[in-house]
Amino acid sequence: MSAISHAERSRLEKKYPEVFQQNFLQRWGLPVGLGITLVYLVFCWFFFNVGPALQNGKWDRAAIYVQDWYSWRAQPRLRFEDGKVVPQWSSRGQYPADADIDWLTPHDDGSMTATFDSDDRLEITTNRVDVYIDGVAYPVTITPEAAVAPADLPGAMVQDREKVLVNFGFAGQAEIRSNQVYVQRRFLGWANFLYDPRSPLWGNDLFSSIGLIFSGERVNPDKSNAQMVLDEWLGNRAWQHGDILAKLMQTLVMAFVGTLFATLVAFPLAFIAARNITLNGTANWLMKRTFDFLRSIDMLIWALFFTRGFGPGPIPGIAAIFFTDTGALGKVYAEALENVDDKQREGMKSVGASPAAVNRYGVVPQVLPVFVSQSLYFWESNTRSATIIGAVGAGGIGLKLLEAMGTNSDWDKVAYMVLLILFVVFLFDNISTAIRSRLIGPSSH
Repeated sequence: MSAISHAERSRLEKKYPEVFQQNFLQRWGLPVGLGITLVYLVFCWFFFNVGPALQNGKWDRAAIYVQDWYSWRAQPRLRFEDGKVVPQWSSRGQYPADADIDWLTPHDDGSMTATFDSDDRLEITTNRVDVYIDGVAYPVTITPEAAVAPADLPGAMVQDREKVLVNFGFAGQAEIRSNQVYVQRRFLGWANFLYDPRSPLWGNDLFSSIGLIFSGERVNPDKSNAQMVLDEWLGNRAWQHGDILAKLMQTLVMAFVGTLFATLVAFPLAFIAARNITLNGTANWLMKRTFDFLRSIDMLIWALFFTRGFGPGPIPGIAAIFFTDTGALGKVYAEALENVDDKQREGMKSVGASPAAVNRYGVVPQVLPVFVSQSLYFWESNTRSATIIGAVGAGGIGLKLLEAMGTNSDWDKVAYMVLLILFVVFLFDNISTAIRSRLIGPSSH
């Protein structure tokens, strides 16, 4: 491309001076903004000690938590009592009493074998534990003071003062002490998700449960098999499906009722805040400041405030959503009212309609689709927010989620509740989108 002449350049500079005579911000605004952002990020890195936090992070523990989301751990303590190895289970108890466990085999001489893989296992007696790693045995001597490992240890074994730690990878790990062997055996999936060990249906998987529903022979003469399967699943003592689903419904009710009440209250108040509807500057100003006050306090703060007043339960959650959304919806409603087409209102006034009729037939038809769309969006958003405020005592599945996280061992149950929340949010998002599309039409691209 040939260069333009001096005369042509002068003509273009006169015609488009904003292109050829840019100020400093127009020329250097982007690189300056990027430089300021970079300096700010460096400042945050040192101010918040990001480097030391990453360096001191307990990543091994985080990896265990992630594994607990999609797998489960059987954790017996194999205690040494009267010359025998006796298994002792945690309160969660993944197996029924006297269950035949394929990976934990007792022997007639009082010893026990814990199998982790085809070449990895523990041969346990009260005075010696043979650790097999890749088929090679490493004997650990048990004394009254400590468990003592041999000198030539593989990388999977560590002598940690008076105990010996063994890592079998994903399959599990073991901690050998002078009086017991603490075993963690890991399996894919969620243990006892359908039925707990005390249920008569324990051991049935999903397909056998479905077959049982359509089976003619009743397990319990007093109820149908379908009813029994449902009752045993909801009454699962380990997973507490019934309680979790009830708390989930409580969360949905909190979101719906709080949004509904906020919509009903914000709708008439928005007419007072709109300057073109209510011709009173003082009333407009007071109502808009009321909306600012209600929405400026975060929903979580409102939830803490009402929990103190009403105690834990759904009422504080509904009140928190109601107060916050009344302020937010009132603001967006008032802005929509201030942008209506005045021609319809003037037409209604010209025929002598009352102020109520003017608003009813000249204003509401214009803004109603927008109002409903905004309320649906807030309802969808509050479905997520209700989980958070539930964690501070407002009830619902948020409180149940916090309890499961507090145990530090129920991360599979945490994953279960998170998946339920994701499913519900996805469902309500699609429902809300479909309703909004019917009201205001699909968005153009």
